[in-house]
Amino acid sequence: MRCGVLDIGSRTVHLKIADLFPGSPPEPVTSWKQPVRLADATDRQGVIPREAIRSLVGAVTASAAAASAHHIDRLIPFATSAVRDATNRDAVLDEIEAATGIRVGFMSGVEEARLTFRAVRGWLGWSAGRILLLDIGGGSLEIACGSGTYPALAISLPLGADRLTRHHLPDATPVRKRDVKALRRHVRATLGPATAELRAQPAPLSCVATSRTFAQLARLAGTRRPGNGPRAVHSLSRKELLPWVSRLAVRTDGQRAKLRGISAARAHQCLAGAIVAEAAMEVMAVKRLTVCPWALREGILLDHLSRLEGEHSEFMTAPFMTAPFMITPFMTTPFMTTPRAIHALPREA
Repeated sequence: MRCGVLDIGSRTVHLKIADLFPGSPPEPVTSWKQPVRLADATDRQGVIPREAIRSLVGAVTASAAAASAHHIDRLIPFATSAVRDATNRDAVLDEIEAATGIRVGFMSGVEEARLTFRAVRGWLGWSAGRILLLDIGGGSLEIACGSGTYPALAISLPLGADRLTRHHLPDATPVRKRDVKALRRHVRATLGPATAELRAQPAPLSCVATSRTFAQLARLAGTRRPGNGPRAVHSLSRKELLPWVSRLAVRTDGQRAKLRGISAARAHQCLAGAIVAEAAMEVMAVKRLTVCPWALREGILLDHLSRLEGEHSEFMTAPFMTAPFMITPFMTTPFMTTPRAIHALPREA
């Protein structure tokens, strides 16, 4: 089966297409993305404006055309926090469906953590033992831990790099020390009570990070492990990251964009990302993180592949396809942002 995952994020619409075969990892076919910058366009009341909606509809339309051109059998479209938390979310989703025929669903932050953890387990394997996962998105921070295929505990908090930049840092850079200190206090005050149950769990064997934010911070301040190819990953220690918080604060966006690993599109939010990353590592007593290249999209593919393996005989003998392809949106579940967002998840081998 050829499957497409359509990820509507805070900055881009990203389509990842892979071939799925029982007993094998997802085989990448192509990846396509288009900038939309929803987080930047959303106002203080959480409303996505008309111009941004039009841009989003255009990006989803183009994604659907790309998916059709690659003859996919199933499309899984979903939106993360930028759309999920918007006050006009339902109107945005209705407009996308009216224009494209695609009903985009969304998942809770905890479900995002669950599926991202699934991707990390798939990448690292069972030798990684008990895993602690940190994932910084545009709107939320996800933390999960467990020793199985899926996490035993997961939490999602409104500590995404885009969200914190818009609501807690000034538009102009450089950023004053008092603004950095205020954001640090806010992040720690949110993390402390919310992570108590996670911190009471047995110590992990592997501490892992995913997301573009962590990948860029690891390139900026971290260490590249020896080797080439897809397994040549970066690691990031809190000791390496800590001095970069003040270094990023005293730079303008243009100066940040010239640093190793920092893209121009994410230069404005990289300070908030660094503050959250450093605080989360401190609160969770993590000295060093390994950055995993697989994340939510790969987790969705692996989760879907597990379902196919459970239907192996049907998968081998009957087509799943409808014209032009099947669309499988995620269920629309509420997003919890308080410390009660921590969920104990069913144990799965």
